[in-house]
Amino acid sequence: MRKSLLAAAAVLTLAGASGAIAQTTVIERDAPDRVVVDRGPSASSTTVERREHSDGCSSKTVTKENDVGDRKTVTKENCD
Repeated sequence: MRKSLLAAAAVLTLAGASGAIAQTTVIERDAPDRVVVDRGPSASSTTVERREHSDGCSSKTVTKENDVGDRKTVTKENCD
């Protein structure tokens, strides 16, 4: 009787150990498709203006205007 209980315990231990082994799942996904929008020729214009000041500072102003008439101006100043 003892031998059968030990054998049953050994079988259950082995079954439990095999169930505890971790499994790894690898999910591979394809890269998403890129969307390219071709807006065709545009009537936008860009103006760049650079200025050197006597105090050692300089500034750069970039103005962009699109074909609808929207305008954006960005100015950066640099003092060394």
